[in-house]
Amino acid sequence: MLCVIYDGNCNLCVSLVRLLETLDQGHQFCYVPMQDQATLATFGLNSQDCEAGMILIDLDHPNQRWQGSVAAEEIGRRLPMGQFFVQTYRALPGLKANGDQVYSFVRDHRYTIFGQRSQPYNSPYPFCESDHCQSWIKNS
Repeated sequence: MLCVIYDGNCNLCVSLVRLLETLDQGHQFCYVPMQDQATLATFGLNSQDCEAGMILIDLDHPNQRWQGSVAAEEIGRRLPMGQFFVQTYRALPGLKANGDQVYSFVRDHRYTIFGQRSQPYNSPYPFCESDHCQSWIKNS
């Protein structure tokens, strides 16, 4: 299971999380808004750690983490046919560098471009520390 830490106040971020929820249905990913300080603390994170972009954490190996555009690539790689598209994206000259710049620009201007929610979005597939919750997520 992988945990996606996203900006629950960002309209773009929430739209992408909802798309990923639809595609994955909680089989590979659970979700935590970066506004959930208590859950961030369980990962040894705080809101400043999230300023560089979304974070993806491998819950089986919590020290394995991706952030920003690299996290987006890792998520894409794990989707059906994603490995092919991510490898192609990384292989084409200049595309990854430009993609990283676009990610950084959008990250820094997301509220201006896409707007901001008044309340953070909470996924129906949240991170949960208990075995019961993880079993429910995997079986849903």
